[in-house]
Amino acid sequence: MQGQVPLADRRSGRSQQPYSCNLGLVGQLQGQGAGIVSAAYGNCVYVGSNIPTRLDRPGPGVQVVDVSDPARPRHTGTLIEPPMQAGTWESLKVDPGRGLLAGTGVGLLTGIGGFSIYDVSQDCTRPRLLNPGTGTQLSLPLPITTHEGGFSPDGRTYWAAGTAGGQLSAIDVSNPAEPRVVWTGLTGVSNHGFGITPDGNRMYISTLAGITVLDISAVQRRALFPVVPHVGRRLWSDGQLTQHTIPVTVDGAPVIFTVDEGGSGGVKVIDSSDDANLRLINTIKLEVNLPQNMDVWAQDNGGNGAFGYDAHYCSVDRPVDPTALACGWIQSGIRVFDVRDLQDIKEIAYFVPPGQPDKAGRLENSTHATLGSIVGLPLIGSIAVARAALEGDINGADAVGPGTRPIGIDMSSDWCMSPPEFRGDQLWVTCMDNGFLALQFQNGVYPLT
Repeated sequence: MQGQVPLADRRSGRSQQPYSCNLGLVGQLQGQGAGIVSAAYGNCVYVGSNIPTRLDRPGPGVQVVDVSDPARPRHTGTLIEPPMQAGTWESLKVDPGRGLLAGTGVGLLTGIGGFSIYDVSQDCTRPRLLNPGTGTQLSLPLPITTHEGGFSPDGRTYWAAGTAGGQLSAIDVSNPAEPRVVWTGLTGVSNHGFGITPDGNRMYISTLAGITVLDISAVQRRALFPVVPHVGRRLWSDGQLTQHTIPVTVDGAPVIFTVDEGGSGGVKVIDSSDDANLRLINTIKLEVNLPQNMDVWAQDNGGNGAFGYDAHYCSVDRPVDPTALACGWIQSGIRVFDVRDLQDIKEIAYFVPPGQPDKAGRLENSTHATLGSIVGLPLIGSIAVARAALEGDINGADAVGPGTRPIGIDMSSDWCMSPPEFRGDQLWVTCMDNGFLALQFQNGVYPLT
């Protein structure tokens, strides 16, 4: 079944070998695994950090990887400032225009105050800290809460979203040596990741199962007393936690790809021509995400942690008339889609890295192998399973199988949660247990014409 790592394969050991179609492994640097979201600039990849899980030493920090030779990726350094060691979660991002790398100290789900920003434009293998004081020093925190973050398109603002409580903050990084918060407010009960239009004036920020449209133009133009009004909202019932949004332009019209990380909501394709009335064009799902397959979904994922076969973070090959969308689909690995026709989207390639059952608890920088190893049940997708049972799509009793366990995980399939980066005919990505992977498109499936 599309998107599946079958339970029989997990129990027999077959899942310790990769599954692939039109994507092959070129090079790998596993190291101690990877945090949730990593970033890339030039020939470098910055591997997101996990929260500290050892009492005898600080967290692993952000690993710098030189991918000048994709077949032989090389570790060149580690960022060990307090925010980088606290665990960067989904905050580690790059502004390609200014050559800046930034992230926040999240810790366990939501962090407070920590923010570090680096210059990577001169030598991406040696990031240079730009704010040794405010944000980086524990004694000089910024007034932010954080779980997720990212730059405005012009690189002058870093937005920090704090999930619980819905706090959103704009950090002015026009002078990276002196970051300062120029606006903060609440977007709702909760928020998550976001996407910003190229002009910097609109933000599509995630909520529990949907998105809220914010007019952030006053912050973008640095109004003295900025106001950020709600412009629109779109909610849906298939989905549990919406992750982030990618604004693009297709045939001159604005479109957004919005990713659900829980509840088998997949990726929504939305016409954003009218932000007050967002119109659903299509939804991208794997076969294993369909309601009639939620029993298989639950059985396969029943002993490998809170996340199952769900999308998490995606990227497009270009922002204007994109041809391909690549996603980390958690236990379904890396999935790539042809999006030239938004009404007829097709999967063209996938790579599911091998499970690492012998490394449970040993990969210090893998959130899956450490924090994620406590609970065995795939709780993040539980609402979709329950709904399928209540609506008669599955027999609820079939959602429990021989691999189901409430505590502890089997590490039978990796968690791929970071956005794949398009690099010519390759994808660069991190998965939690396998670390950094350089993947090569095969059989002429990409580039698309």
